[in-house]
Amino acid sequence: MKKLLTTAIATLMACTSQAQSVTATVHADQPGAKINKEIYGQFAEHLGSCIYGGLWVGEQSAIPNTQGYRTDVLNALKELHIPVLRWPGGCFADEYHWRDGIGPRSERPSMKNNNWGGTIEDNSFGTHEFLNLCELLECEPYVSGNVGSGTVEELAKWVEYMTSEDGTPMAKLRKENGREKPWKVKYLGVGNESWGCGGSMNPQYYSDLYRRYQTYCRNYDGNRLFKIASGASDYDYNWTKVLMHNAGTRMDGLSLHYYTCSGWNGPKGSATQFDNDQYYWTLGKCLELEDVIKKHKAIMDAADPKHRVALMVDEWGTWWDEEPGTIRGHLYQQNALRDAFVAALSLNVFHRHTDRVKMANIAQVVNVLQSMILTDQEGSGHMVLTPTYHVFKMYVPFQEATFLPVDVVCDTMMVRHDYFKPMDTSRADGYRKLPLVSASAAVQKDGSIVLSLTNVSLDKSQNVSVSLPGFKAKSVSGSILTAAKVADYNDFQHPSVVAPTAFTDAKIKKDQLSVKLPAKSIVVLTIKK
Repeated sequence: MKKLLTTAIATLMACTSQAQSVTATVHADQPGAKINKEIYGQFAEHLGSCIYGGLWVGEQSAIPNTQGYRTDVLNALKELHIPVLRWPGGCFADEYHWRDGIGPRSERPSMKNNNWGGTIEDNSFGTHEFLNLCELLECEPYVSGNVGSGTVEELAKWVEYMTSEDGTPMAKLRKENGREKPWKVKYLGVGNESWGCGGSMNPQYYSDLYRRYQTYCRNYDGNRLFKIASGASDYDYNWTKVLMHNAGTRMDGLSLHYYTCSGWNGPKGSATQFDNDQYYWTLGKCLELEDVIKKHKAIMDAADPKHRVALMVDEWGTWWDEEPGTIRGHLYQQNALRDAFVAALSLNVFHRHTDRVKMANIAQVVNVLQSMILTDQEGSGHMVLTPTYHVFKMYVPFQEATFLPVDVVCDTMMVRHDYFKPMDTSRADGYRKLPLVSASAAVQKDGSIVLSLTNVSLDKSQNVSVSLPGFKAKSVSGSILTAAKVADYNDFQHPSVVAPTAFTDAKIKKDQLSVKLPAKSIVVLTIKK
């Protein structure tokens, strides 16, 4: 009874505070920083079926493939214009020894994936397979190096193997393994989650290790490494402070991990079975990302006022319970319209902080956590595009566009702080405030404006009046992502339950844009002069 009453209170608050109209101002006359395309980065770890059965099936597979890569997945990822792909982990990175993944596949040793389900890893997907995939996708590789269980020499020689031209032992070995020319490898992570699965280190110890390891990661033959230190988990601001103080002058980027997750002990909740309170909790937790970024930025600004060091949110997204019947430790979860909202709101946050946030990598690209794609590896061999994929596709125009500030005046609602407990409004920390409308805007190279508008309300449409000072709008077009229920998702039998369609409820009159946003909808508009 208490839970029902609390849900009713939350719903009543949404309805009574809900205005019939929203106003927004897109400041086209106040352009900001470029939205780095790397904010739309992806992440592929040796975890579950992300690599094997997701990206890679091998040349002999009955599933159609291109040089061993699933052709359907490859083509779908190309549609997203993926800018950067992170590999091989994640926690797997600090147990990965790169020499096990080169040479003839039949001769590569196997290993046990101790982090993720105890799966036996045959190393058939290694350095060549990953870097060749990046070339096919025309994206930058982001290689995470082994600091936790590896040596300085091992990481140094891996860099040499990948990027040196002639006259070095590792270049000779690479050529013997079939690759004549070196690859271009821009991004190098020096360890991963060194405070946890990457070695259980304290920040002082890791910062000394980082200084040592990065010293021997050389720039060969015109390849220049962008070196990224292993950064904090969400609220660990001391880690950032220590790293910036001890090693800030020796890094190009500092990572940050933030998951929309109910906690690390016990159940996390279902990806598809949740109530309204849990839906709103998810979005409130998601938007707390902004406060976390601001606090880490403030620490970085004090140590690095010229913004030389980039903040890289190289793991983010939702983390729910594994789907029933799937392998424990493989982190296979469905992806509902709720996850699409997390994607849209998070990307909007990154846009607002693109002065410091230069890369973000959603976890993960296929079959793991908040993925772009799910694959059927045993039956038809089909794949399905998730609601999150569709958000990334709709947001492609933001890549490399110039950020425009947007002021939104809309109602907010209070949402509970704990995922599994009813909201307690008697406590100051018992709730978060959730704006019902989120927006982001940017100007593209052709002068047009791309504008995203997200209505998170489950039951109320929003009439949005948009002013565009400094811009004479003449035409507008767009697409919308919504569904009958916020828990709707796509599966192999029903692949298009949640899919974008053309949006026609945007009108221009006297340089004013009016938009009618349906409940629980994500809209992306292109506005032309």
